[in-house]
Amino acid sequence: MTNRQNAGPTARLTPPTVADIERAAEEALASVPVAFRRLMGTVVVQVEDFPDAATESEMALESPFDILGLYRGVDLTRRSLGDIRHDQDRIFLYRRPLLDYWCESGEDLADLVRHVLIHEIGHHFGLSDDDMEAIEADDTP
Repeated sequence: MTNRQNAGPTARLTPPTVADIERAAEEALASVPVAFRRLMGTVVVQVEDFPDAATESEMALESPFDILGLYRGVDLTRRSLGDIRHDQDRIFLYRRPLLDYWCESGEDLADLVRHVLIHEIGHHFGLSDDDMEAIEADDTP
């Protein structure tokens, strides 16, 4: 997921862009079991470089690098048919913290994006960490 600039022995590598992370998220989402994808409805996956200031404050983050992803919405276990929705559910993936974690851990970036995306989908469903791990282990589309 890196791009080469100026071909040759002194080529400079550039970090994955927002578009690169979006593609990785799309591929990760395609690997989630169909039953879960259908139940996601209109949840939007959005890639940002960092969380906004309000999120940093709300989550009491010491640094914007302290969070890789975030689900914003009302999870399915807390909804009722009479609820009037004013905002669309969103999953945020934070590119710069993801890239830092990727560089520090040596994990495959696509696997890391998939892991964070599945974790945030789990929050949408109101799932436990054990449930999320089982979904992540199931790679059948």
